[in-house]
Amino acid sequence: MLSVLRTTWPLLLGVMLLMVGNGMQGTLLGIRGALEGIGTYKMSVVMSAYFAGFLLGSHFTPQLIARVGHVRVFAALGSLISAVLILYPAVPDWIAWSAMRVVIGFSFSGVYITAESWLNASVGNRMRGQALSAYMIVQMIGIISGQALMNVGDPGGYLLFVIPSVLVSVAFTPILLSVAPAPEFAEVRRLDFRKLFAVSPLGVVAMFLMGGVFSALFGMVSVWGTAAGLSVRQISIFVGAIYLGGLVAQYPIGWISDRMDRRKLILQVAVIGAGAMFAAALLAPGFWTLVGLGAVIGGVANPLYGLLIAYTNDYLDKTDMAGASGGLLFVNGVGAITGPPVTGWLMERTGSSGFFLYVAILMTLIALYAGWRILRAPGRAGAFPASFAVVSPSATALAVEAVLDSGEGGKASRSA
Repeated sequence: MLSVLRTTWPLLLGVMLLMVGNGMQGTLLGIRGALEGIGTYKMSVVMSAYFAGFLLGSHFTPQLIARVGHVRVFAALGSLISAVLILYPAVPDWIAWSAMRVVIGFSFSGVYITAESWLNASVGNRMRGQALSAYMIVQMIGIISGQALMNVGDPGGYLLFVIPSVLVSVAFTPILLSVAPAPEFAEVRRLDFRKLFAVSPLGVVAMFLMGGVFSALFGMVSVWGTAAGLSVRQISIFVGAIYLGGLVAQYPIGWISDRMDRRKLILQVAVIGAGAMFAAALLAPGFWTLVGLGAVIGGVANPLYGLLIAYTNDYLDKTDMAGASGGLLFVNGVGAITGPPVTGWLMERTGSSGFFLYVAILMTLIALYAGWRILRAPGRAGAFPASFAVVSPSATALAVEAVLDSGEGGKASRSA
């Protein structure tokens, strides 16, 4: 790992600073929206716009890179991110914020694609697995650190918007000054949807539902916290607990998944997540109990993302894995766009508990569908499983493909 850090530290440092900035702006905007008198449903549209932009960026960024190259795309998108972060407090209007969130989602998607392709090119095949593991870890560390920085200023002022803007700007310095040459870029193409669904109905349906889970947890949590009357410090602690739970639980759940029927594990972790969220919605627990429940949902939601990719790949030829990961991430993105508006609608009708209720319903649907698939095809799973890959929900299809290529999974052609 030390040799990986010696060769990739500029990229990893840049990615961590990017994630600090992105983690701050996601939490901060929900709090500032309440201070500006923007309603819950309107804020849910604002939050949804990020995921729409991210989806657009994953589609169009490869074309931009092909036309003008990595460096120009990287610099242009970085400038847009910094500009938008500064403009948020200057234009406190939900329609303007929605447009800005589309731009910032598009830009972050492009930046991730560029950084991930650069990382892949900067290490050899032997170290790629370690480099990508380090990449996923620094992403989580960056977002958790961003929550700590939420407490250094007043969300009603400008300072907390200036900090992520500066961090994002500084993040490009080590990346652009890296000695690693700009890599050749090969776009990851999605597997035909009908083929993907035929291979893994559970993978497609559950990944769509997980899009709603992630967009609620990582887009609407600050809106919920403000509606529930939490302080900035409490909101930042709760968000940090979600990410910390995901960081801690990834490897244990991944280890277990390589040793049992993945569908049963998908069902079990979904039940745990649903139970935690129903408890938060119905029992009105105290703050620190909520923090524990947040760590639980983060600890099952993040690994479930990689678990669904691994399960789908269990029944694919290695040559189809990259296309399948691209297809699954597209399905996840579509689900993410719908999550915040539905969450906002529920919160307006049921109160702040609607946030937890929405996540609980989605996790219950995943568990029910996994159970139905087990009953429908009891002998289908576990024949020749591929290796579980630790994947962050913010990673693009390019990173997922590299993770799969670096693993020991991908055994040849399997029968579904």
